[in-house]
Amino acid sequence: MAEVYMAGDFRNGTTFEMDGNVYKVVEFQHVKPGKGAAFVRTKLKNVISGAVLEKTFNPSEKYPGAEIEKRDMQYLYNDGDLYYFMDNDTYEQIPLNKEQLGDSLKFIKENMNVKILSFKGNVFAVEPPMFVELEVTYTEPGFSGNTTTTSGKPATLENGYEISVPLFINIGDVIKIDTRTGEYMERI
Repeated sequence: MAEVYMAGDFRNGTTFEMDGNVYKVVEFQHVKPGKGAAFVRTKLKNVISGAVLEKTFNPSEKYPGAEIEKRDMQYLYNDGDLYYFMDNDTYEQIPLNKEQLGDSLKFIKENMNVKILSFKGNVFAVEPPMFVELEVTYTEPGFSGNTTTTSGKPATLENGYEISVPLFINIGDVIKIDTRTGEYMERI
């Protein structure tokens, strides 16, 4: 049985069900005005649609906790619009479409391990590792001596994603990317 949360107990990262949706607390603030009852001001993210909303709760309101299942899986290959993942324990394979993958598609490549997030059996997100290393397959040559500018140049990675990189990066370089921001970190 899932936990039941009182709104007064909300913390960042708490996931709960409300109105048939699953929300994650992104920010919360307990407010105790001089007059009137205390309340909890929150910023919530719908974990399935990604929509963010602000809502105020009475601290004694109760909501059932949402059990988010995370499974370690390996990305195998894609066939048309379907991307196949294999459970690392059971070797069961599941196909996911682009909508289910969302932005994580930019950071994954074949044989990479990821976490598949689901709620009541419905996959809503794929979580790539926090940092990924991908090879640059195309970029314009850098100009020697042009080190004063801080702007980067576009580079295409082995999985087809395009990212901005520093001028000294060349084709064949392997770079590290922070998947939370989608930004270049360093050359490997």
